[in-house]
Amino acid sequence: MCLDFVNTLDDRFTDQPKELLATYRDLARFAEDAGVLSNQQVDHLCAQGEKSPEPAQRALKSAIQMREAMSEVFYALANGRPVPKPALAILNHCVQQAAQHARLVPAPAHFAWQFDPAQDNLESPLWPIARSAAELLASDQLQYVHACASLTCEWLFLDESKNHRRRWCDMTKCGNRAKVQNFYQRKRKSED
Repeated sequence: MCLDFVNTLDDRFTDQPKELLATYRDLARFAEDAGVLSNQQVDHLCAQGEKSPEPAQRALKSAIQMREAMSEVFYALANGRPVPKPALAILNHCVQQAAQHARLVPAPAHFAWQFDPAQDNLESPLWPIARSAAELLASDQLQYVHACASLTCEWLFLDESKNHRRRWCDMTKCGNRAKVQNFYQRKRKSED
């Protein structure tokens, strides 16, 4: 989820990146699509945000700040560079804020983490995203975080393929485009 959240700034490394979190409603809908908030919770938070636009704007600003800190951390790791300390400090602050709202609850055969009900806290969509980042950074899966090899994409993804050699965020989009492009280049060379 945290990598998908980083990808909410599309075309990040171009002159005209596309902001996919333009409004508080976009943030709430991302949380719904990620499965961390129900439709009813999102509707309630959006209504709350309309009643209180300044707190909603602050929550959105916090979300973007957290996303950009995650971006710096994960792109540094994916590219074998040192993690910027200011970005990690921001992310740690977000993780600590989220932890204040998490609690253990019984689940079948074990316990599970659950966040306080969203209710009226406009920053509640950020909590599970921050926890997702912390869990990934502390896991053995971290080595499989990659940036898409397509220069027109470069989205982050977790390579869960069998041999961990996946190069594209999505084989049906970026991977297919690259293979078609390589095919035409080889075809042109053979015709010369």
